[in-house]
Amino acid sequence: MTAPLRLGTRRSALALAQSGHVADAVRAATGRDVELVEVTTLGDVSREALTALGGTGVFVSALRESLLAGEVDFAVHSLKDLPTAAPDGIALAAVPVREDPRDALVARDGLTLGELPAGSRVGTGSPRRAAQLAALGLGLETVPIRGNVDTRLRLVTDAQVDAVVLARAGLSRLGRLDAVTETLDPLQMLPAPGQGALAVECRADDAATAALLAVLDDPVTRAAVLAERALLAALEAGCAAPVGALGEVAEGDDGPEVYLRGVVAAPDGAAVRLSATGSLADAEALGRRLAADLFEAGAAELMPERPSGSGADPMPSGPIPPTTQPGERVP
Repeated sequence: MTAPLRLGTRRSALALAQSGHVADAVRAATGRDVELVEVTTLGDVSREALTALGGTGVFVSALRESLLAGEVDFAVHSLKDLPTAAPDGIALAAVPVREDPRDALVARDGLTLGELPAGSRVGTGSPRRAAQLAALGLGLETVPIRGNVDTRLRLVTDAQVDAVVLARAGLSRLGRLDAVTETLDPLQMLPAPGQGALAVECRADDAATAALLAVLDDPVTRAAVLAERALLAALEAGCAAPVGALGEVAEGDDGPEVYLRGVVAAPDGAAVRLSATGSLADAEALGRRLAADLFEAGAAELMPERPSGSGADPMPSGPIPPTTQPGERVP
């Protein structure tokens, strides 16, 4: 009898929902049984702000360590949590079809963003969201928050804040879309690079598992998030930086192409926002080109000091060679 595939996952309700979805897809596509192996990460046990913990990678490292140690066969992450530097010994086996990548507002009394009175308190743990809210010039006060989805929603129902901004994808995966009072147009707020997408990783030398997982890969989603993450890497910014990006694939004159929008925003509301278009095959080059355009337009002056060495290759661009609740980050 073939042993079940072991899927490494964080213990949060959202992570378990995401991993359960992937496990079901693997079972349906391959006939293999899958068991979930819960792993605790630094982001789960610490109540510090993500920026204080280092932002990038706080929900990822423990899962990757379990993978490399052979304790699990593959792992599922919110793709926007992945550091842009390519990890040694690990392959991105699949990027499944993406959920809606947009941000969502959950506000008191069913209000939309434009209906919130000046001075309203809006909770978010994301510098990107806070900076773009400031850029809208609505006179809103942003309040730093952490916690899982239910904790954040309760801040609104308990009147501790007037609204919170969350990833729509996370609310969808938890069956909480009924709480959304407005889905934010990317013209107002660009999502984090990779938001709404999942990353399925396995060991680079595990050709059998990589082949099984490859059936979950969606080339359109992979191209879009590759462009977004290439932009992030070229800016040498982490997942907690005030950078938004959204790649969308549409039919162009010469076939499918990626339309990529990017923004770099500062806490005071200053922002640089640009867009570019390129072919699916050149998605990574498109992201780097748009990053260069953003720099030329003054984006560097709006960003915190950039860490050295963070601009490594964001994701493999070709086919894979054969070979606790307090810290929940909403994908």
